[in-house]
Amino acid sequence: MRFADLLPGRADLAGVRRNPRADLLAGLTVAVVALPLALGFGVASGLGAAAGLATAIVAGALAAVFGGSNLQVSGPTGAMTVVLVPIVAQYGPGGVLTVGLLAGLILIGLAIARAGRYARFVPAPVVEGFTAGIAVIIFLQQVPSALGTQAHGEKVLPVAWQAMVEFVGRPHWLSAAFSLGVAAVVLAVVRWRPQVPASLLAVGAATVCAHVWSVDIARIGALPATLPQPSLTFLRLDAISTLLTSAVAVAALAALESLLSATVADGMRRGERHHPDRELFGQGIANIVTPLFGGVPATAAIARTAVNVRAGAVSRLAALSHALILAVIMFAAAPLVAGVPIAALAGVLLATAVRMVHLKTLRAMAGASRSDALVLVLTAGATVLLDLVAAVLLGLIVAGGLALRTVARSMRVDEVPHDEPMPHLVVYRPSGPLFFAAADQLRQGLSTVEGVEVVLLRLSRVTAIDASGALALREAVEDLHDRNIAVHLSGIRPEHRRALAALGVLALLRERVHTDAPTAIAALRSG
Repeated sequence: MRFADLLPGRADLAGVRRNPRADLLAGLTVAVVALPLALGFGVASGLGAAAGLATAIVAGALAAVFGGSNLQVSGPTGAMTVVLVPIVAQYGPGGVLTVGLLAGLILIGLAIARAGRYARFVPAPVVEGFTAGIAVIIFLQQVPSALGTQAHGEKVLPVAWQAMVEFVGRPHWLSAAFSLGVAAVVLAVVRWRPQVPASLLAVGAATVCAHVWSVDIARIGALPATLPQPSLTFLRLDAISTLLTSAVAVAALAALESLLSATVADGMRRGERHHPDRELFGQGIANIVTPLFGGVPATAAIARTAVNVRAGAVSRLAALSHALILAVIMFAAAPLVAGVPIAALAGVLLATAVRMVHLKTLRAMAGASRSDALVLVLTAGATVLLDLVAAVLLGLIVAGGLALRTVARSMRVDEVPHDEPMPHLVVYRPSGPLFFAAADQLRQGLSTVEGVEVVLLRLSRVTAIDASGALALREAVEDLHDRNIAVHLSGIRPEHRRALAALGVLALLRERVHTDAPTAIAALRSG
């Protein structure tokens, strides 16, 4: 793949010209939905609402231009916030800037290495478990803001518990009422009128009520009227080695969430197909530049992408216009946004967390098989208790191990009846993949052979052979030879001969290797 394939081309420009009116209307719709989420995720990250808004503007524009999907919308997300909270707590804005730059470089490296195609191998239970775990973390992160407490820390479970204890000792009912009220309104409106911008309406109503009643409740505070000048002043060069692990986590999360979101967008619009490597490249550019303007690392947002598609977006102009509209809001309405209650944003994120959990899908996957249920539960639990990258890796390892066990069990060694008057002959037909996880089944299947002089192994139904499988076959042949039982092979596929030759099976048998079973039977009868 050429590097030029990762850059915008004429096809993108042609797409933008197709239906600009539809794209602009879709961009306006997404901006209305994205505004409260951007503010909320900025606050949740620890860097403030301005950081969330800057991320939605800068990352949204850059990913729209350089990304690999025509319909994708990028910005701050709950999953990324989960990773950033401990970084902000320990290293401050400089840590976020450093992690963003490193993660962006990693994403560009993955794009050049064509790693995007491997995202399709992530099992669905891992994705659903990861999403459910993220939803739980986002919910728990909002508990202190929703209850109006001052609980802080890196681990969400202890912090949420501390917040509830503080609330019981000194309740702040206004904060709880604002949060629960906004969450209830959002969930109700989304359920009955999904086309209505529920988050914006609920936050707007809460802001008006807080202003009219002059209630004592924490507000977002002043926002900058423009984006800050790009700067590397806060770059933590002294902590790069320490922050590299966090950067890998951010890059892995950005890659996973963006590629999954792009796949969802493709499924929602017939004929759409994203370019996975270009999507990684676009997210890399966005994550390098966004922290320079005071933003946080970003990724594609599945919820906003879905809104974009449903609103009738045709090209990447919709995502680009969404970012530009948010910029206009920052420049023209910063004083109004400053009065938004933090508890109201917490309510939006509580509703977002609830909507992320699709109980019907979870029940279906958990009921599909015990293996799927185990992978789903382990991934979700590890996401909450460990960290996001460890959770995905654990899910992949467990899913891979269970898949290998299933495939290995499909390997069978069956005795096949034959009509030849040769009582000293027994015919076996292995079927399935003969690889390292199933090699022992072949040994065990042939170890019980006795009372015969010749064994014919028909390999036509063996679907794959690796070095371990070829070695197991050689050992089984040698064991039979040691018991004075001759072995013949038939039906070896051309693609399997290399492994069998490398491990000495073909050299061991020589003239006893036949093209098919009838030829082998004829040779045995004449011999």
